[in-house]
Amino acid sequence: MDTPYDADGLRAPPRKIIHCDCDCFYAAVEMRDAPALAGRPLAVGGRPAGRGVIATCNYEARAFGVRSAMSTARALRLCPDLVLLPPDFERYRAASRQILDIYRDYTPLVEPLSLDEAYLDVSGVGRCRGSATLMAQEIRARISAEVGITASAGIAPNKFIAKVASDWNKPDGQFVVRPQEVDAFVAALPVDRIFGVGKVTAQRLHRLGARTCGDLRAWAQADLVAEFGRFGAALYRLCRGIDERPVNPARVRKSLSVETTFSTDLAGLDDCLAALPALVADFQRRFARLDAPAPVAKAFVKVKFADFTQTTLERSVTAPDPALWPVLLAEAHARGARAVRLLGIGVRFAEGQLEEGQLALFAGDG
Repeated sequence: MDTPYDADGLRAPPRKIIHCDCDCFYAAVEMRDAPALAGRPLAVGGRPAGRGVIATCNYEARAFGVRSAMSTARALRLCPDLVLLPPDFERYRAASRQILDIYRDYTPLVEPLSLDEAYLDVSGVGRCRGSATLMAQEIRARISAEVGITASAGIAPNKFIAKVASDWNKPDGQFVVRPQEVDAFVAALPVDRIFGVGKVTAQRLHRLGARTCGDLRAWAQADLVAEFGRFGAALYRLCRGIDERPVNPARVRKSLSVETTFSTDLAGLDDCLAALPALVADFQRRFARLDAPAPVAKAFVKVKFADFTQTTLERSVTAPDPALWPVLLAEAHARGARAVRLLGIGVRFAEGQLEEGQLALFAGDG
Protein backbone atom coordinates (compact mmCIF):
# COMPACT_ATOMS: atom_id res chain seq x y z
CA MET A 1 0.00 0.00 0.00
CA ASP A 2 1.39 3.41 -0.92
CA THR A 3 2.12 5.76 1.98
CA PRO A 4 0.95 9.36 1.41
CA TYR A 5 3.37 12.27 1.60
CA ASP A 6 2.97 15.31 3.84
CA ALA A 7 3.25 18.97 2.79
CA ASP A 8 7.06 18.85 3.03
CA GLY A 9 7.29 15.88 0.69
CA LEU A 10 8.16 13.46 3.48
CA ARG A 11 6.43 10.14 3.94
CA ALA A 12 3.61 10.66 6.41
CA PRO A 13 2.96 8.00 9.05
CA PRO A 14 -0.01 5.75 8.26
CA ARG A 15 -3.36 7.08 9.33
CA LYS A 16 -5.20 5.45 12.20
CA ILE A 17 -8.83 5.05 11.12
CA ILE A 18 -11.60 3.48 13.19
CA HIS A 19 -14.86 2.45 11.55
CA CYS A 20 -17.56 2.00 14.20
CA ASP A 21 -20.84 0.31 13.34
CA CYS A 22 -23.60 -0.53 15.84
CA ASP A 23 -24.99 -4.06 15.67
CA CYS A 24 -28.49 -4.28 14.08
CA PHE A 25 -29.07 -0.71 15.29
CA TYR A 26 -32.85 -0.25 14.99
CA ALA A 27 -33.55 -3.71 16.38
CA ALA A 28 -31.00 -3.16 19.16
CA VAL A 29 -32.78 0.02 20.28
CA GLU A 30 -36.11 -1.81 20.23
CA MET A 31 -34.73 -4.67 22.35
CA ARG A 32 -33.09 -2.23 24.74
CA ASP A 33 -36.41 -0.46 25.32
CA ALA A 34 -38.45 -3.67 25.49
CA PRO A 35 -36.21 -6.36 27.05
CA ALA A 36 -38.91 -9.02 26.60
CA LEU A 37 -38.12 -8.90 22.87
CA ALA A 38 -34.56 -10.14 23.42
CA GLY A 39 -34.04 -13.62 22.05
CA ARG A 40 -37.04 -13.43 19.70
CA PRO A 41 -36.67 -12.95 15.93
CA LEU A 42 -37.30 -9.22 15.43
CA ALA A 43 -37.33 -6.92 12.43
CA VAL A 44 -38.02 -3.25 11.88
CA GLY A 45 -39.69 -2.41 8.60
CA GLY A 46 -42.80 -1.60 6.59
CA ARG A 47 -46.04 -3.53 6.42
CA PRO A 48 -46.16 -6.40 3.92
CA ALA A 49 -49.44 -5.18 2.43
CA GLY A 50 -47.79 -1.90 1.44
CA ARG A 51 -44.81 -3.48 -0.32
CA GLY A 52 -42.76 -2.77 2.80
CA VAL A 53 -39.12 -3.70 3.16
CA ILE A 54 -37.00 -4.74 6.15
CA ALA A 55 -34.84 -1.90 7.47
CA THR A 56 -32.92 -4.14 9.86
CA CYS A 57 -33.35 -7.30 11.89
CA ASN A 58 -31.67 -8.95 14.84
CA TYR A 59 -29.43 -12.00 14.65
CA GLU A 60 -32.23 -14.35 15.67
CA ALA A 61 -34.14 -13.28 12.55
CA ARG A 62 -31.03 -13.57 10.39
CA ALA A 63 -30.79 -17.22 11.37
CA PHE A 64 -33.98 -17.72 9.30
CA GLY A 65 -32.49 -15.92 6.28
CA VAL A 66 -34.12 -12.54 6.94
CA ARG A 67 -31.98 -9.63 5.71
CA SER A 68 -32.07 -5.84 5.39
CA ALA A 69 -33.75 -4.54 2.19
CA MET A 70 -35.70 -7.82 1.83
CA SER A 71 -39.42 -7.45 1.23
CA THR A 72 -41.40 -7.76 4.44
CA ALA A 73 -43.67 -10.32 2.83
CA ARG A 74 -40.74 -12.60 2.04
CA ALA A 75 -39.29 -12.11 5.53
CA LEU A 76 -42.57 -13.29 7.08
CA ARG A 77 -42.61 -16.34 4.82
CA LEU A 78 -39.09 -17.24 5.95
CA CYS A 79 -39.89 -16.59 9.61
CA PRO A 80 -43.63 -16.76 10.41
CA ASP A 81 -42.95 -15.92 14.09
CA LEU A 82 -41.06 -12.74 13.17
CA VAL A 83 -41.90 -9.78 15.42
CA LEU A 84 -42.35 -6.88 12.98
CA LEU A 85 -42.17 -3.33 14.34
CA PRO A 86 -42.57 0.00 12.53
CA PRO A 87 -39.51 2.28 12.70
CA ASP A 88 -39.38 4.95 15.41
CA PHE A 89 -36.85 7.42 14.07
CA GLU A 90 -37.10 9.84 16.98
CA ARG A 91 -35.76 7.18 19.36
CA TYR A 92 -33.12 6.10 16.84
CA ARG A 93 -31.95 9.69 16.33
CA ALA A 94 -31.75 10.22 20.10
CA ALA A 95 -29.49 7.16 20.40
CA SER A 96 -27.48 8.36 17.41
CA ARG A 97 -26.81 11.73 19.05
CA GLN A 98 -25.47 9.95 22.15
CA ILE A 99 -23.21 7.78 19.99
CA LEU A 100 -21.87 10.73 17.98
CA ASP A 101 -21.10 12.59 21.22
CA ILE A 102 -19.01 9.62 22.32
CA TYR A 103 -17.14 9.54 18.99
CA ARG A 104 -16.39 13.27 19.19
CA ASP A 105 -14.97 12.83 22.67
CA TYR A 106 -11.99 11.19 20.95
CA THR A 107 -11.50 13.24 17.79
CA PRO A 108 -13.18 16.07 15.85
CA LEU A 109 -12.54 14.08 12.67
CA VAL A 110 -15.77 12.06 12.70
CA GLU A 111 -17.50 11.29 9.40
CA PRO A 112 -20.99 9.87 10.01
CA LEU A 113 -22.27 7.46 7.37
CA SER A 114 -25.60 6.73 9.03
CA LEU A 115 -27.35 7.11 12.36
CA ASP A 116 -25.13 4.43 13.90
CA GLU A 117 -22.02 4.23 11.73
CA ALA A 118 -19.02 6.52 11.32
CA TYR A 119 -15.35 6.82 10.46
CA LEU A 120 -13.02 8.32 13.06
CA ASP A 121 -9.52 9.54 12.26
CA VAL A 122 -7.56 9.17 15.52
CA SER A 123 -4.11 9.75 14.02
CA GLY A 124 -2.07 11.65 16.58
CA VAL A 125 -4.72 11.37 19.31
CA GLY A 126 -3.04 10.85 22.69
CA ARG A 127 -5.83 9.01 24.50
CA CYS A 128 -5.28 5.36 25.41
CA ARG A 129 -1.52 5.85 24.90
CA GLY A 130 -2.22 6.70 21.26
CA SER A 131 -3.52 3.18 20.53
CA ALA A 132 -6.42 3.15 18.05
CA THR A 133 -7.16 -0.43 19.14
CA LEU A 134 -7.57 0.62 22.78
CA MET A 135 -9.63 3.67 21.77
CA ALA A 136 -11.99 1.43 19.80
CA GLN A 137 -12.38 -0.87 22.80
CA GLU A 138 -13.13 2.08 25.05
CA ILE A 139 -15.62 3.61 22.60
CA ARG A 140 -17.48 0.33 22.29
CA ALA A 141 -17.58 -0.10 26.06
CA ARG A 142 -19.02 3.41 26.45
CA ILE A 143 -21.70 2.79 23.80
CA SER A 144 -22.72 -0.32 25.71
CA ALA A 145 -22.76 1.44 29.10
CA GLU A 146 -24.24 4.80 28.05
CA VAL A 147 -26.53 3.89 25.13
CA GLY A 148 -27.38 0.31 26.04
CA ILE A 149 -26.52 -1.35 22.71
CA THR A 150 -23.44 -3.00 21.24
CA ALA A 151 -21.10 -1.84 18.48
CA SER A 152 -18.35 -3.39 16.38
CA ALA A 153 -15.23 -1.69 15.06
CA GLY A 154 -12.53 -2.02 12.44
CA ILE A 155 -9.12 -0.38 12.83
CA ALA A 156 -6.88 0.12 9.81
CA PRO A 157 -4.70 2.65 7.95
CA ASN A 158 -7.53 3.69 5.60
CA LYS A 159 -11.31 3.89 5.31
CA PHE A 160 -11.81 0.99 2.91
CA ILE A 161 -9.99 -1.54 5.06
CA ALA A 162 -11.42 -0.20 8.34
CA LYS A 163 -14.98 -0.63 7.04
CA VAL A 164 -14.29 -4.19 5.90
CA ALA A 165 -12.61 -4.97 9.22
CA SER A 166 -15.55 -3.71 11.29
CA ASP A 167 -17.64 -6.55 9.86
CA TRP A 168 -15.03 -9.19 10.68
CA ASN A 169 -15.97 -9.96 14.30
CA LYS A 170 -19.63 -8.90 14.46
CA PRO A 171 -21.51 -8.67 16.70
CA ASP A 172 -19.86 -6.82 19.59
CA GLY A 173 -16.30 -7.32 18.41
CA GLN A 174 -13.45 -5.57 16.64
CA PHE A 175 -10.64 -6.37 14.26
CA VAL A 176 -7.40 -4.55 13.51
CA VAL A 177 -5.41 -4.57 10.26
CA ARG A 178 -1.94 -3.14 10.84
CA PRO A 179 -0.07 -1.39 8.00
CA GLN A 180 2.25 -4.34 7.44
CA GLU A 181 -0.78 -6.67 7.19
CA VAL A 182 -2.71 -4.68 4.58
CA ASP A 183 -1.34 -6.34 1.46
CA ALA A 184 -2.08 -9.92 2.52
CA PHE A 185 -5.43 -9.00 4.09
CA VAL A 186 -6.72 -7.29 0.96
CA ALA A 187 -5.33 -9.90 -1.45
CA ALA A 188 -7.52 -12.58 0.15
CA LEU A 189 -10.71 -10.46 0.11
CA PRO A 190 -13.49 -11.54 -2.27
CA VAL A 191 -14.06 -8.90 -4.96
CA ASP A 192 -17.61 -8.30 -3.71
CA ARG A 193 -16.12 -6.66 -0.61
CA ILE A 194 -14.85 -3.76 -2.76
CA PHE A 195 -16.84 -0.51 -2.59
CA GLY A 196 -19.36 -0.36 -5.41
CA VAL A 197 -19.15 -4.01 -6.40
CA GLY A 198 -22.68 -5.35 -6.17
CA LYS A 199 -24.07 -8.70 -7.18
CA VAL A 200 -24.09 -8.03 -10.92
CA THR A 201 -20.56 -6.55 -11.03
CA ALA A 202 -19.26 -9.40 -8.86
CA GLN A 203 -20.71 -11.95 -11.28
CA ARG A 204 -19.07 -10.09 -14.15
CA LEU A 205 -15.71 -10.11 -12.37
CA HIS A 206 -16.09 -13.82 -11.63
CA ARG A 207 -16.68 -14.50 -15.33
CA LEU A 208 -13.45 -12.62 -16.04
CA GLY A 209 -11.58 -14.89 -13.62
CA ALA A 210 -11.34 -12.50 -10.66
CA ARG A 211 -12.82 -13.85 -7.45
CA THR A 212 -10.41 -12.24 -5.00
CA CYS A 213 -8.61 -8.91 -4.90
CA GLY A 214 -5.42 -10.87 -5.46
CA ASP A 215 -6.86 -12.23 -8.72
CA LEU A 216 -7.84 -8.73 -9.79
CA ARG A 217 -4.28 -7.45 -9.37
CA ALA A 218 -3.33 -9.34 -12.53
CA TRP A 219 -5.25 -6.74 -14.53
CA ALA A 220 -3.48 -3.58 -15.72
CA GLN A 221 -5.22 -0.33 -14.83
CA ALA A 222 -5.79 0.51 -18.51
CA ASP A 223 -7.52 -2.84 -19.06
CA LEU A 224 -9.79 -2.34 -16.02
CA VAL A 225 -10.73 1.15 -17.24
CA ALA A 226 -11.45 -0.23 -20.71
CA GLU A 227 -13.69 -2.90 -19.17
CA PHE A 228 -15.41 -0.91 -16.38
CA GLY A 229 -14.94 2.77 -17.28
CA ARG A 230 -13.96 5.16 -14.47
CA PHE A 231 -14.84 2.50 -11.91
CA GLY A 232 -11.95 0.44 -13.29
CA ALA A 233 -9.45 2.94 -11.82
CA ALA A 234 -11.07 2.54 -8.39
CA LEU A 235 -10.92 -1.25 -8.73
CA TYR A 236 -7.21 -1.03 -9.53
CA ARG A 237 -6.49 0.99 -6.37
CA LEU A 238 -8.79 -0.77 -3.93
CA CYS A 239 -7.72 -4.31 -4.83
CA ARG A 240 -4.26 -3.17 -3.71
CA GLY A 241 -5.57 -1.68 -0.47
CA ILE A 242 -4.99 1.90 -1.63
CA ASP A 243 -7.56 4.40 -0.34
CA GLU A 244 -6.37 7.93 0.31
CA ARG A 245 -9.76 9.48 1.08
CA PRO A 246 -9.59 11.61 4.23
CA VAL A 247 -12.14 11.39 7.01
CA ASN A 248 -14.39 14.36 6.23
CA PRO A 249 -16.57 15.59 9.12
CA ALA A 250 -18.65 18.06 7.08
CA ARG A 251 -19.55 16.66 3.69
CA VAL A 252 -22.53 18.25 1.96
CA ARG A 253 -25.10 15.94 0.40
CA LYS A 254 -26.49 17.27 -2.87
CA SER A 255 -28.78 14.37 -3.67
CA LEU A 256 -30.19 11.07 -2.42
CA SER A 257 -30.93 8.20 -4.77
CA VAL A 258 -31.34 4.45 -5.02
CA GLU A 259 -30.85 2.26 -8.04
CA THR A 260 -30.92 -1.40 -9.03
CA THR A 261 -29.13 -3.25 -11.81
CA PHE A 262 -31.25 -6.23 -12.78
CA SER A 263 -29.71 -9.65 -13.40
CA THR A 264 -32.24 -10.09 -16.24
CA ASP A 265 -33.15 -7.08 -18.39
CA LEU A 266 -36.68 -5.71 -18.00
CA ALA A 267 -38.47 -6.24 -21.31
CA GLY A 268 -40.70 -3.17 -21.39
CA LEU A 269 -42.37 -0.33 -19.55
CA ASP A 270 -44.84 -2.58 -17.70
CA ASP A 271 -41.96 -4.56 -16.20
CA CYS A 272 -40.22 -1.32 -15.23
CA LEU A 273 -43.35 0.00 -13.52
CA ALA A 274 -43.73 -3.30 -11.66
CA ALA A 275 -40.16 -2.96 -10.36
CA LEU A 276 -40.65 0.66 -9.28
CA PRO A 277 -42.51 0.18 -5.93
CA ALA A 278 -39.58 -1.67 -4.38
CA LEU A 279 -37.27 1.19 -5.34
CA VAL A 280 -39.71 3.76 -3.96
CA ALA A 281 -40.00 1.85 -0.67
CA ASP A 282 -36.20 1.67 -0.40
CA PHE A 283 -35.89 5.39 -1.15
CA GLN A 284 -38.54 6.31 1.43
CA ARG A 285 -36.77 4.24 4.07
CA ARG A 286 -33.47 5.98 3.35
CA PHE A 287 -35.01 9.44 3.12
CA ALA A 288 -36.68 8.91 6.51
CA ARG A 289 -33.26 8.31 8.05
CA LEU A 290 -31.88 11.69 6.97
CA ASP A 291 -31.22 14.00 9.89
CA ALA A 292 -33.04 17.31 9.16
CA PRO A 293 -32.89 17.09 5.35
CA ALA A 294 -32.45 20.24 3.28
CA PRO A 295 -35.34 21.36 1.05
CA VAL A 296 -35.93 19.13 -1.95
CA ALA A 297 -35.57 20.89 -5.29
CA LYS A 298 -36.01 18.15 -7.89
CA ALA A 299 -37.07 14.52 -8.29
CA PHE A 300 -35.50 12.39 -10.99
CA VAL A 301 -35.57 8.99 -12.67
CA LYS A 302 -32.55 7.29 -14.25
CA VAL A 303 -32.93 4.58 -16.88
CA LYS A 304 -30.04 2.58 -18.33
CA PHE A 305 -31.02 0.50 -21.35
CA ALA A 306 -29.69 -2.91 -22.33
CA ASP A 307 -27.29 -1.31 -24.83
CA PHE A 308 -25.79 0.74 -21.92
CA THR A 309 -27.19 4.04 -23.18
CA GLN A 310 -28.92 5.92 -20.40
CA THR A 311 -31.21 8.86 -19.78
CA THR A 312 -32.20 10.91 -16.74
CA LEU A 313 -35.41 12.89 -16.42
CA GLU A 314 -36.15 15.31 -13.59
CA ARG A 315 -38.89 17.69 -12.41
CA SER A 316 -38.92 20.54 -9.91
CA VAL A 317 -40.65 19.50 -6.67
CA THR A 318 -40.71 20.58 -3.03
CA ALA A 319 -40.94 17.08 -1.53
CA PRO A 320 -40.56 13.45 -2.67
CA ASP A 321 -43.81 12.40 -4.33
CA PRO A 322 -44.18 8.67 -5.04
CA ALA A 323 -46.88 9.44 -7.62
CA LEU A 324 -44.43 11.42 -9.76
CA TRP A 325 -41.83 8.70 -10.35
CA PRO A 326 -44.10 6.49 -12.53
CA VAL A 327 -44.83 9.53 -14.69
CA LEU A 328 -41.15 10.35 -15.06
CA LEU A 329 -40.33 6.70 -15.69
CA ALA A 330 -42.85 6.40 -18.52
CA GLU A 331 -41.48 9.52 -20.21
CA ALA A 332 -37.85 8.50 -19.74
CA HIS A 333 -38.48 4.97 -20.99
CA ALA A 334 -40.10 6.33 -24.14
CA ARG A 335 -36.79 7.93 -25.08
CA GLY A 336 -35.32 4.46 -25.67
CA ALA A 337 -38.33 2.12 -25.73
CA ARG A 338 -36.20 -1.00 -25.31
CA ALA A 339 -35.09 -3.44 -22.64
CA VAL A 340 -33.79 -1.90 -19.41
CA ARG A 341 -30.87 -3.11 -17.28
CA LEU A 342 -30.91 -0.44 -14.53
CA LEU A 343 -33.47 1.81 -12.85
CA GLY A 344 -32.82 4.58 -10.35
CA ILE A 345 -34.87 7.24 -8.60
CA GLY A 346 -33.93 10.11 -6.33
CA VAL A 347 -34.09 13.74 -5.35
CA ARG A 348 -31.73 16.69 -5.52
CA PHE A 349 -31.55 19.06 -2.56
CA ALA A 350 -31.86 22.81 -2.90
CA GLU A 351 -28.82 23.80 -0.89
CA GLY A 352 -27.22 20.49 0.11
CA GLN A 353 -27.40 18.74 3.44
CA LEU A 354 -24.71 17.96 5.95
CA GLU A 355 -24.37 14.18 5.92
CA GLU A 356 -24.30 13.86 9.69
CA GLY A 357 -26.53 11.09 10.95
CA GLN A 358 -27.65 9.84 7.58
CA LEU A 359 -27.59 6.61 5.69
CA ALA A 360 -24.90 5.96 3.12
CA LEU A 361 -26.50 4.28 0.18
CA PHE A 362 -26.26 0.50 0.17
CA ALA A 363 -24.59 0.42 3.53
CA GLY A 364 -25.92 -2.45 5.61
CA ASP A 365 -27.33 -1.91 9.05
CA GLY A 366 -24.89 -4.20 10.94
